[in-house]
Amino acid sequence: MNKTTVRNRKLVIASMLGAITIVLGMTPLGIIPLGFINPTTMHIPVIVAAIAEGPLVGALVGLIFGISSLLNAILRNASPVAFVFYNPLISILPRVLIGITTYYSYAAFQNLSHKNLRNLAKVLWALVAAFLGFLLYKNISTGASLVQITAVSILLLICLGFFIYSFKTSEEDFPIAIGAFVGSMTNTVLVLGGIYLIYAQKYVEALNIPIETAKSAILGVSITSGIPEAILSVIITTAVIKALKSRRS
Repeated sequence: MNKTTVRNRKLVIASMLGAITIVLGMTPLGIIPLGFINPTTMHIPVIVAAIAEGPLVGALVGLIFGISSLLNAILRNASPVAFVFYNPLISILPRVLIGITTYYSYAAFQNLSHKNLRNLAKVLWALVAAFLGFLLYKNISTGASLVQITAVSILLLICLGFFIYSFKTSEEDFPIAIGAFVGSMTNTVLVLGGIYLIYAQKYVEALNIPIETAKSAILGVSITSGIPEAILSVIITTAVIKALKSRRS
């Protein structure tokens, strides 16, 4: 492809994934009901853009995500802590960095040997399947809704499919998974870290909890939401990137 064609393709993909991000942020599609945790998916198009088209496109989609978050907080103000997203250091900068950290962590692990990558992929999918199996058990034992149980079941089946597929293919999923995990945690750590450093007192006051518990409250959110979101990002991003690669091949 010539430079013009490549540039146009990147702009089209950035625009498309940016639009998807906006839709996810403005509709219930941005949240996956998994029972006692409800991870968001709004950052996943940024991760896909970075792995598929590089850090510049990833950062551009991240910028669209960040601006959307800022405008959503200002115009809709749907949460008592929406004010934290008025600050671009929290609403925009971490989202731009998602695309950068995703791509370079993905690229770094591509240098490992094929055998090591395949073995790491098997371990990864086994661990994710174990987590989803536990989550499914918890949902059933606590009487979660049919929608929540179905959502976890679908993710578990996809994960088991990847695990079985990892024994029969020479493709390496691990770099994609690492990129998705790092990108997702970039969003979680930088957003919640920024909230803690800049707005800790106002944040806990808005939620009616003591200032002494600010650190544990924010850390709790990062664990209960951040890790499941990262796992969800790994599953969805791997599926999307595989589909893109098969389409281009």
